[in-house]
Amino acid sequence: MKIDILTLFPEMFGPVVGSSILGRAGEKGILEVRTTDIRDFSNDKHNKADDYPFGGGGGMVMMADPIFGALESIKAEGKKIIYMSPRGKILDSEKINELANLDEFVILCGHYEGVDQRVIDYWDMEEISIGDYVLTGGELPAMVVIDSVARMLPDVLGNENSALDESIYSGLLEHPQYTKPREYRGMGVPEVLVSGNHKLIDLWKFREALKLTKERRPDLYEKFVKDRSRFSKDEAKIVEEIDKIDL
Repeated sequence: MKIDILTLFPEMFGPVVGSSILGRAGEKGILEVRTTDIRDFSNDKHNKADDYPFGGGGGMVMMADPIFGALESIKAEGKKIIYMSPRGKILDSEKINELANLDEFVILCGHYEGVDQRVIDYWDMEEISIGDYVLTGGELPAMVVIDSVARMLPDVLGNENSALDESIYSGLLEHPQYTKPREYRGMGVPEVLVSGNHKLIDLWKFREALKLTKERRPDLYEKFVKDRSRFSKDEAKIVEEIDKIDL
């Protein structure tokens, strides 16, 4: 997969996409992240890429011409282009899966008070947000998109099922996790996890995930338990048990 990033601050991406899982994905040739500095396409001698908004108001707006130049330089015509924006649709697992099935896409990182609307309209960009809050620019949200999408690509993670098995992708929040030592500062590991009984372990994980989801994300919980015909007899009993708990 190829992801092109258009940004005023390309230096922000190197440490992220070059490290850990993303770095290994790049080394394997699974993921290629390319950054383009929008300032390089400014016609201003100081590489200015923003100006005051028409109609007044605080802050500056990124100008159309440098962004158009950057998009044209990477031959973005016909490609999926995302603009990271607090007014966009919230990024969710459905959108992540959609992007993960593309061969390539482009992310525009806004800054200041945003970008000239004509950029968004002309290039038919999809606006995406990572939450109901405002950051100083689109670089950090773009990194969230890159990381969440990359994890869904084949062979990026060590266990090919791990991306789909955990947290939101399974429909539930993830159950508590433990590792060595078995006892630490008077706190032990739940006995079931060291029992060797895989059926009981799976049911424990299911129960704990249900409890956490009902407590912290009741919207996800209600969606997950709506179709109860898909649960085994043991799972159905656990769902009934959790239903009765007032969390």
